[in-house]
Amino acid sequence: MTALRFDLIVRGGTLVTPGGRVQADVGARAGRIAAIGDLGGAVAAHTLDAVGLHVLPGVIDAQVHFREPGHTYKEDLATGTTGAVLGGVTSVLEMPNTDPPTTTAAALADKLARLKGRARCDVGFFVGASAGNVGELAELEATPGCAGVKVFMGSSTGSLLVADDETLAEVFAGGRRRVAIHAEDEDRLRERRPLAEAAAHVRAHPEWRDAETALRATWRALALARRFGRRIHLLHVTTAEELDVLDECKDLATFEIPPQHLTLVAPDCYERLGTRAQMNPPIRDGRHRDALWGAVRSGLCDMLATDHAPHTLEEKARPYPQSPSGMPGVQTLVPIMLDHVAAGRLTLERLVDLVAAGPARVWGLAGKGRLAVGFDCDLTLVDLSARRTIRSADMATRVGWTPFDGVEVTGWPMATVVRGHVVMRDGQLVGEPHGRPLGFVETIAPTSPA
Repeated sequence: MTALRFDLIVRGGTLVTPGGRVQADVGARAGRIAAIGDLGGAVAAHTLDAVGLHVLPGVIDAQVHFREPGHTYKEDLATGTTGAVLGGVTSVLEMPNTDPPTTTAAALADKLARLKGRARCDVGFFVGASAGNVGELAELEATPGCAGVKVFMGSSTGSLLVADDETLAEVFAGGRRRVAIHAEDEDRLRERRPLAEAAAHVRAHPEWRDAETALRATWRALALARRFGRRIHLLHVTTAEELDVLDECKDLATFEIPPQHLTLVAPDCYERLGTRAQMNPPIRDGRHRDALWGAVRSGLCDMLATDHAPHTLEEKARPYPQSPSGMPGVQTLVPIMLDHVAAGRLTLERLVDLVAAGPARVWGLAGKGRLAVGFDCDLTLVDLSARRTIRSADMATRVGWTPFDGVEVTGWPMATVVRGHVVMRDGQLVGEPHGRPLGFVETIAPTSPA
């Protein structure tokens, strides 16, 4: 009898599948999961020992800023995806506020071309909405490799901004895919900026960009989405008030929470970390953090995403509020959240829903987010009992720091598999970059019947 043959067999791990945890092997062929079960008699070109480890569907970070083109002294697609796979992340969605911004077909094509031979995980790209390209967004969002349209309702990092309802209505009127929204009200931000300037300390950041600033923009986005019947996704939701609104709008809106807003808390983070804790929307006080955890535990929250947004330490050292907002996060997503699992704040199954199934469902990622036959063989292998210390010196990001430097965690990514290729093992990169553009179900033409 001929033995079953695979390109890769992952042996002996505890798989976290849609049907629960199961002790089994995974066999991959041509980049996809071909078999799950006892593959003891099978042979493979490559074997990965997973005994004692939990095997998760590949983790997806659906909001990263890899700064290429234009600001590659902070990050680029090579360093950003290296940090991703070292942290157990197999796919990322990259944001459009680069230089030039990703607002045209040519800019999107340029980014897609830059992946070849450099990206270590799979990547999709958002296109940015602006007053100058609203008439082209429906065509742009249908481009292979495009994750969808991103709208900045409030100024953050970069030049993209859609602050008025008239232009926002034009964005929602054209196209059909879900729109990603950075919801901060620009008028209120401008009105309240003197508070930040007068304080001259980053502890004022959540006062300047207060809960009302987020809530106003969220209300406006929801009203226009309802008017045009357009699905939206609220990025980095940070306030209890927004959650009270979003729980009534699940037919229309999905949303995400950043791991750092579940982990850090104001004012402590600003006193300890200074402007390294500065990001938009801000990390807020314990009332808001408790509400965010409530949304995680209840199932209201659809996914987690880091908003990985590196700046150099020299830039972060500028006097507040001239200091830029953003922090690295893609490499620490898995260990930080596994530590929360170890502390009993959420189950491993819920974490998988938030970082794999959820992003794949919301953004329509083809073949991703599930440990099942027929799906891409994207795997994140973790040791739930490993104790490690996160160190800035170990970060692959070009800026070389993390807000979690010195934090000891329980739970660590031990291997990363992207479409059947082992790309990280025991903290070391393996092989050459194999990353490619992500596929999306709404941009893939159905196969005609024979």
